[in-house]
Amino acid sequence: MEQYFFRAKKMTVGYDGVPLICDIDVELKRGEILTLIGPNGAGKSTILKSIMGQLSLLHGAVYLEGEDLCAMREKELSKRLSVVLTDRVRPELMTVWDVVATGRTPYTGWLGILSAEDKEVVKNTMELTGITELREKEFLTLSDGQRQRVMLARAIAQEPEILVLDEPTSYLDVRYKLEFLSLLQKLAKKKGLTVILSLHELDLAQRISDKVLCVKGMYVEKTGTPETVFKPGFISSLYGFTKGSFDECSGRVELEKVTGTPQIFVLAGGGGGIPIYRRLQREGIPFATGILWENDRDAPVAEALAVRVIKERAFEKIKPETFQRAKKEIDGCKKVLCAIEKFGELNRENEELLLYAKSQGKV
Repeated sequence: MEQYFFRAKKMTVGYDGVPLICDIDVELKRGEILTLIGPNGAGKSTILKSIMGQLSLLHGAVYLEGEDLCAMREKELSKRLSVVLTDRVRPELMTVWDVVATGRTPYTGWLGILSAEDKEVVKNTMELTGITELREKEFLTLSDGQRQRVMLARAIAQEPEILVLDEPTSYLDVRYKLEFLSLLQKLAKKKGLTVILSLHELDLAQRISDKVLCVKGMYVEKTGTPETVFKPGFISSLYGFTKGSFDECSGRVELEKVTGTPQIFVLAGGGGGIPIYRRLQREGIPFATGILWENDRDAPVAEALAVRVIKERAFEKIKPETFQRAKKEIDGCKKVLCAIEKFGELNRENEELLLYAKSQGKV
């Protein structure tokens, strides 16, 4: 059985001797990705700073392959652990090659004279992270996404066994977020690099992580795989949602629903209702929708935004009583919008509802 590479045992972190988060326990194998999530100010960065040695532990210990992290010499630690921080770095008059090459400092000493082997590592790292074409560019002329790739390359050039990143996607657009996290995942799986990071994007944390550590209050709320952490209602509780909703299954966030008597009934299914639901929410119009099967793509967004949802159990034929409930709902609405382009054999009841609404002059 594979042994755990990283262990935090009863780790308590804080500032000036005052505990912020107590009794943190987590274990990781080589190549696993751990993501810290939780509200702003919960202490995610404090945990990371304590792991990387910027803050002294108040209690407990962190081990790499059984060795106490705090007892390691600085040079030894820099060869085994590398860091990418949120802060925007501003190395003056340095090319991309120069910045990445500083990752070899633990091996070259402070004079920074690169051996042939060091230069080969830098070259290979730049190829791996896809920045070879930027080699001669000045670092400060790069976009945020390119800079973040360069800083990752610098960290990888240290040839670490564990990589710590504090909100690495903060300054990136959607494209670069996906590219950056995909690269991290590739490094973890193909190079056996253990990764510990914090993220605000819950949908991305859900997808990239092998384990998730949830921070709130003085103790860790929950630690486990995304499948065990992202259970219905948990994220709303962790972040203390008072407005809107988060769907743990899809990672989808929705704004607060409009309340009141439904003015519009939306015939929907197969995902066609989602843009209509969101437009009605933006315009402040309360609505009802149906008839949806419980496993329909529209169902989670309908539950989040509609005043009432007429549903049928998954894989079952629409029952007469369900049809009558939808018909009664249409009677109470001023208009009916249809998001269904083509009615299938099992969806004839919704087609009948459309014909009924037309007969009432509501479509």
